[in-house]
Amino acid sequence: MENTKKVIKNKMINVTKSYLPPIEEYTNRISEIWDSHWLTNNGKFAKELESKLKEYLQVPYFHFVSNGTIALQLAIHALDLYDCDIITSPFSYVATTSSILWEKCNPIFVDIDPKTFNIDCKKIEEKITPNTKAIMAVHVFGNPCDVIEIEKIAKKHNLKVIYDGAHSFGVKYLGKSLLSYGDISTCSFHATKVFHTVEGGCCVCKDEDIDKKLNLLKKFGYENDDYELAGINAKNSEFHAAMGLAVFDHLDEMIEKRKFNSEIYDSYLKDKVTFQKKVDNIIYNYIYYPIVLKNENIVLKVINALKENDVMARRYFYPSLNELPYLKDKVSCPIAEDISKRIICLPLDTYLTKNDIEKICTIVLQTMERELWKKTKNHQYLW
Repeated sequence: MENTKKVIKNKMINVTKSYLPPIEEYTNRISEIWDSHWLTNNGKFAKELESKLKEYLQVPYFHFVSNGTIALQLAIHALDLYDCDIITSPFSYVATTSSILWEKCNPIFVDIDPKTFNIDCKKIEEKITPNTKAIMAVHVFGNPCDVIEIEKIAKKHNLKVIYDGAHSFGVKYLGKSLLSYGDISTCSFHATKVFHTVEGGCCVCKDEDIDKKLNLLKKFGYENDDYELAGINAKNSEFHAAMGLAVFDHLDEMIEKRKFNSEIYDSYLKDKVTFQKKVDNIIYNYIYYPIVLKNENIVLKVINALKENDVMARRYFYPSLNELPYLKDKVSCPIAEDISKRIICLPLDTYLTKNDIEKICTIVLQTMERELWKKTKNHQYLW
């Protein structure tokens, strides 16, 4: 017989690998959906998931919706923010800005703190005008904004506060869920997040009237046969809720494994790269592993070197959102622009092994050293 050899390709390491629970934990719930024929429209599993997450977060009102972007749009609508200016951060995923634009409001960018990467509260008040109605701040990589100072500013100027907490599930600040701050906080349950429902998101609020409005907005604006306002379809399905319930049962072990992997990274990269400064009084979820390098050239060299070795890192976030080409009015945010050019998120998930992380760190450090050597060689006769 002719011998055949099986070609084994290198394992691709993506920037994240979505956690999947034991398949039977999901399929058991799918079997129930099959038997009931109740696929969406606030079914058993959607209700159960909302109840569990509300209890986990210790918040009064919680809404499970179809994704994190629609959650932001619902928040803007629920707070009656129309044709106004909304102060926001340029250092975020594009959905933060897109949600403001889609709701026909104007994003007013305030530059970020160079250490925490969050909106710089010292620069907010200078951007407030009579047309400013809200602040939409971002807990970047789950690192809490200065929620105390933002609340003071908002009260002083009669502004609403929305927090884009896309990365914040499982994070606690000052002893309570980070999603419990603001008039409305939102979160993403996309497959790349620590807790996910494949696609999904949520709105969290603490006011009963806002809760009722969110409930109407997410289901076309009607209750029974009464249409009370112009809503939209932001509901999520039983299949997504079933995944969320299965994933939720493993949340603590996932966060612990991500912490363990982050600490391995730290052991190799400490004092070699710049890290985001985490605020005090935080219980963290280890959602991403961002590093900041010396310049954009080194960033591009590191990304290419990793890619050549079947490792996919990500320029997250890039570009700075104030530089989006379709914005009418361009403003300068030099700190966000600088950080966005120098930041990389390295792979982080529950499936990474120590060997994987050693491989990644070796490539990063060797590439950085090679670029530094080139620069030194090119300038050695200048000294």
